[in-house]
Parts: sequence; structure tokens; C-alpha cells
Amino acid sequence: MPENPKPQHAAGETPETAPEQTAAAAAVDTAGGAMEPSAVPATAQSGQLPGGPDTVLRKIFTGSGMVSVLAVLLALVIGGLLIASTDKQVAATSTYLFARPADFLAAVWNAATRSYIALFQGSVFNPRGNTAAAQFAPFTETLTIATPLITAGLGVALAFRAGLFNIGAQGQIIMAGILAAWVGFALDLPLGLHLLLVLVAGIIGGAVWGGLVGLLKARTGAHEVILTIMFNYIALYFLRYLLNTPAFQRPGETNPISPILEASAVYPQILGGQFRLHLGFVLAIAATVLVWWLLNRSTVGFEFRAVGANPKAAQTAGINVSRATILVMAIAGGLAGLSGVAQVAGTEKVLTDGVAATYGFDAITVALLGRSTPWGTFAAGLLFGAFRAGAVQMQIQTGTPIDIVLVVQSLIVLFIAAPPLVRAVFGLNPRRKKPARAAKSRRAATTGGAA
Repeated sequence: MPENPKPQHAAGETPETAPEQTAAAAAVDTAGGAMEPSAVPATAQSGQLPGGPDTVLRKIFTGSGMVSVLAVLLALVIGGLLIASTDKQVAATSTYLFARPADFLAAVWNAATRSYIALFQGSVFNPRGNTAAAQFAPFTETLTIATPLITAGLGVALAFRAGLFNIGAQGQIIMAGILAAWVGFALDLPLGLHLLLVLVAGIIGGAVWGGLVGLLKARTGAHEVILTIMFNYIALYFLRYLLNTPAFQRPGETNPISPILEASAVYPQILGGQFRLHLGFVLAIAATVLVWWLLNRSTVGFEFRAVGANPKAAQTAGINVSRATILVMAIAGGLAGLSGVAQVAGTEKVLTDGVAATYGFDAITVALLGRSTPWGTFAAGLLFGAFRAGAVQMQIQTGTPIDIVLVVQSLIVLFIAAPPLVRAVFGLNPRRKKPARAAKSRRAATTGGAA
């Protein structure tokens, strides 16, 4: 057998550089000399290291979480400008703006910061309180108001992850409140059992109302947005009807209001009678953990995410899309039902036609701001709870209308729905390489940098 000939190297070529040139030449298709796509990363072609500081920082500041934070910041800035536009001192200094612009800018800054400081003091910490309890009372109020926002937001977010638009949290809260309130004032049971039945009744009420939407969508193909909006109206008018019947209207009352729930049917106040914070907030934390586990650690959650990503592919893979649709809407309704229970058994302790307030619609904003993630929704619920809790104090101290909070919330929704706009405002859009430089980089990567 003849020995294999040793590889011959070209003049000026060393054995160490030959493999590099061979690898570079492998990128050339021998049939026609067409170039195959280079295996060199794009970051290397542009002269950036894949893990370089510039790349890492850009990923951090252009990620979805950071965009949400920047959307809130941008909404607060615009809200501050709107507050300043109606301030008397700002109007006075604007008359000599060009003579002394610093006075005008200082007035704008003072008007905005004064309102936001009052908002903070009414929602997080009030240094004017005489005791520690009085100082931290605003924060407990924020947690109380955030409780139904968190649980309803989780219901909306879970449906979003499955590719469904659950606009019906408002109706699910109402139906949960109806059942929970009736069990609370109509039955006389021991403390633990009574409260448990109130909780279960509320969850069932919301789950059934949401599950019906899922069933109709799965069986008839009706769009869930239309269904949930109509179910909201049905639930609201059904509640108003019930509150004018002897079964639900408080004896001796002409107003549509139910009897007060029994003491054994209400949530205990976890920090004592001086605060309104109740057991519902603990259940909201538990619900957040449950949804996180469901989406990230369970087979059912994987099916939900698969259906949300591509229903046809999920069905091809053997997932029952109809069953997943019904189940996810039922669970979402049950989560929203926790908000109804929190209202009737925790905060109000009665049933009125305003039991849902606007929590169901605000939950959509909360889920969007939280990027439909459990803990993101939890944080967004806290933020919106702080807005609601601090708005009253802001109006009392500075005269700023409460409606400015709704404006800020609407701006947040606008910016969340348009991430490129937020990135453009803060200069975070990805850089585009010049065509000539990009072509030169591709040629250099393909030829291994050889001239």
C-alpha cells in the first residue's frame, strides 16, 4: 500500500494557517463558486464581540421589561407636563418666558413634582403621620386596592398567553361577587367553613362565566372578544335585576344594595382593624405563584402556551385545542372571580351594582403592562393600585384632578402597545449598518480576512 502523501502547503503558508484557510474555502460552493452563508456570527462580522459590553447593555435596555419601565416613565413625564399646563404659577411665569426662562422651567418642575410627591405620600409613605402606622397606612391601602387588580390581571394575562383576548374580567368579577355575596349573607355557618364556601362560590362563579365563553368559542368559532363584551353586559344587568328582588335587596332599603355579609364570611384584616388590608392580598400572592407554576412547570401550561403560539401546530402535535380553550378561559374566569370575592368579602362587605368598579377593564392594562407574565402582572397591579390610592391625596394637597391618573394610565397603554415608539424616544432602536460596510464585512468573513 502506498503511503498517503503529506499535504503540500503553498508558499508562505504554515501548517497552522492552513486549516483556517481550508475552513474559509469550505464556505465556497464548488459547483459554480456560489457563496454559502457564513458561520461567523453577525456581531463578529460587525466588529463587535458577542458578549461585549455594548451588546449586553443594548439587550438589557431594549428588552421587553425595560420597555415597560420606560413606557411608565414616559407617561409620567407627559402627565407632569399636563399637570404643569394647568398650574397658575406656570401660567404666570409664561408671560415673561423669554426674559427669564429659568423661572418658567422651575415652575413647571415644581408643579409636576409637587403633585407626584403628594401621589407618593398617598400611596406609599406619608412622613406627616404621627405614628408609624399612620405613616405606612398609604402603602397598605395601595396593597388593598391592588388586590383585585392583580387577580383579575392574572386572568387576563393567562388568556393572553393562550392566544385569547379575555375582555370579560368585568363580568366574571360581577358573577363571582353575586355568588360569593349570596353565600355570605344568606347562610349561617361556622367561621372557617363559611369563608371557605364564600371563596369557592366566587371562584366557581367566575370560572363558569369564563368557561362559557371558552365553550362557545370552541364549539361555534365565535370570537372571544365579542362574547366577553356581551357577557359583561349580561352580568351587569343581571346584577341590577337581582338587587331589586327580595332575595338580594336589603330589607327596608330602596337602594339596590344587599344585606351585609355575616362576620364569619368576610376576610380577616391581616394587620388589624386600623388597616383595610385583608386576606385577599395573601391569596393574590398565592395566585401569582400558582399561575407562574402553571405556565412554566406544568403540562397544562405548556399546552396553553403552545396553543397561544400556533393553534394549528399544537393540534398537529396532538394537543386538544378546544379543551385547552375551554380550560384556560375557565381558569382565567376563576382568577378574576378572586377579585369579586375580594370586593364583597374583603373591602365592601356588601354587594352593589358597582362591585366590579372598573377593575375588569383596568386588568387588561395591568396584563399588558406586565407583558402577560405572572410577576410582571403582579408588579403592574401594585403600580396601578398606587395610582388609585394616591390620587385622592394628590387632589387634596395640590388640587390636581384625579382624572390625571386615568390619563397617565391611558398613556401607559399607548406606549406599551407601541414599543418602537418608546425605543425611538429613548434612542434604543437597533443600529443599522451602512450597506457598503455591511458588504465589506460579509466579504471579509467569507474569505477569512484574506486580501
